[in-house]
Amino acid sequence: MVRKGQAQTVKAARRAEVRLPGLVAWEGGELEPDGDYDGLEFADLDLAGQDGAGARFMDCAVRRCALDEAGLAKARFLDAVLEGVRGVGTDLSGASFRDVELLEARLGGVQLHGAALERVVVRGGKIDYLNLRTARLKDVVFEECVLVEPDFGGAVLERVEFRGCALRGADFTGVRMADVDLRGAVELDIARGVDALAGAVISPGQLFDLAPALAAQMGVRVMG
Repeated sequence: MVRKGQAQTVKAARRAEVRLPGLVAWEGGELEPDGDYDGLEFADLDLAGQDGAGARFMDCAVRRCALDEAGLAKARFLDAVLEGVRGVGTDLSGASFRDVELLEARLGGVQLHGAALERVVVRGGKIDYLNLRTARLKDVVFEECVLVEPDFGGAVLERVEFRGCALRGADFTGVRMADVDLRGAVELDIARGVDALAGAVISPGQLFDLAPALAAQMGVRVMG
């Protein structure tokens, strides 16, 4: 599972480096399915319930926008910043994120199942009931954020880091991991899938905290 000496060989995630050009304020009304948005800033807008499925957002910033029940399935975010976005039930299933920063988000029940995240930084904020089932995460950093009951079931994680963040009630059932660094998590509460931690690195203190779950998974009874 977590092997002695593995901490010295874990590969660090390659961080997203987003440099946006001069942006033009979006004044086009509602989002459109398969829309093409390039070099735009969406700021302080109510995008709740809008349908932008399959849209492409390139060199864009989405700041302080409401995304409740927004339909963004299979959307593509390339070299983009999402800052201060909020909402419940946002549908981003099957979406693609490459070189993206998600900053100070307040989201609940966001659907990212089947999504692909590459070179993504999630910094600050709180996300409740994040659905990342069967998603693919490569070079992703979760930093100083709170994830409540995130579901990584069946996902593939490669070079993923958790820094100063809290994972509460995480589900790692069936996850495949490579170079996943959990040592920086200030809270590591795994509700399910502790047996799927092969390929992860944890600290000695975290190993102590996870010992009861590991023992239960192995069928070991601890008796005084």
